[in-house]
Amino acid sequence: MASAIPIEWHQINTVFLDMDGTLLDLHFDNHFWLEHMPKRYAEKNNISYQQASDILIRHSESTQGSLDWYCLDHWTNTLDLDVIALKHEVADKIAIRKNVIQFLTHLRTLNKRIVLLTNAHTDSVKLKFSYVELESYFDTVITSHDIGLAKEELGFWEALAHHEKFDKKHSMFIDDNFDVLDNAKQIGIKYLLTISQPDSKKPIKNTDNYVAIEDYQQLIY
Repeated sequence: MASAIPIEWHQINTVFLDMDGTLLDLHFDNHFWLEHMPKRYAEKNNISYQQASDILIRHSESTQGSLDWYCLDHWTNTLDLDVIALKHEVADKIAIRKNVIQFLTHLRTLNKRIVLLTNAHTDSVKLKFSYVELESYFDTVITSHDIGLAKEELGFWEALAHHEKFDKKHSMFIDDNFDVLDNAKQIGIKYLLTISQPDSKKPIKNTDNYVAIEDYQQLIY
């Protein structure tokens, strides 16, 4: 069993939580974008799977880290495919990480404000909430599309302050993306954690710069 992670809960008022790779297994997203989407794109355009994969990877690399990279409307228009419909085809892979519900329940008992803070497109959030019971645990849900900036972009946290009041010295943020965490660290979010294995089907990541959660039970005590 993983060791408990010491947290100064008495110093924390707001807990910001990422969704994909943090509360949900990233395997769904990786499978969808790296396997299922190229397959469907190849079928639609009568090209090989490898050709389709190469096209998607090139476009992904050109937009990575921007709001477009996370925007389903952008991908739907660019690829001329109904991305939401395709996501439903493999939605059986959407899964909550171990002990996430217990952790969220614990935060409730501690009277913390719980904010879902995700780069995911609003339609993607709605889709996932229709397959897993998570929405009711949050005080509010904020997407980067509400803010107008991706979480790794400069100015994100300053813009977030117009939507959600928070004290960065009394806020926790958990995210599996190091660029996002670095941005939060730069503006002074005090309590930062990451995830050791965002995708359950991939190896554990090197997380030297941040304390990493293996199992949310580590935060329940």
